[in-house]
Amino acid sequence: MAQTFTINDLEKRVQARAQAGADVSYTRKLLDRGVAQCAKKFGEEAVEAAIAAVGEDRERLIGEAADVLYHLLVVLHARGIALADVEAELGARTRQSGLDEKASRKSG
Repeated sequence: MAQTFTINDLEKRVQARAQAGADVSYTRKLLDRGVAQCAKKFGEEAVEAAIAAVGEDRERLIGEAADVLYHLLVVLHARGIALADVEAELGARTRQSGLDEKASRKSG
C-alpha cells in the first residue's frame, strides 16, 4: 500500500522547491514572477476546478483540485503564510456554526 501524501507533505515540497533554481523548479519560477502572478495562476486553476466540478468526470476534478491546492500553497508561501496559520483559522471557526461565522464577517 502506498504511503499517504498529505497537504502538509505538499507544503514541505513547495518550501523545498522554492529553494531550487528556476531552471529546475516550476515553484521557484512562479515565485520569481511575484505574488500577483502566483495569485493569477491560483485563480486560473480555481476556475478550471469549478468547471470540472460542473461538467467533467471525477478524475478531471481530482486533478484540478490537486492543482488548486498546490497553487494555493505557492501563494501562501509567497506571502510568508504557513499552512498551520490557515489550519489555526479553520480551528477557530469551528467554535461557531458556519452560518454564524459567515454572518459575522463584514460585507463588502
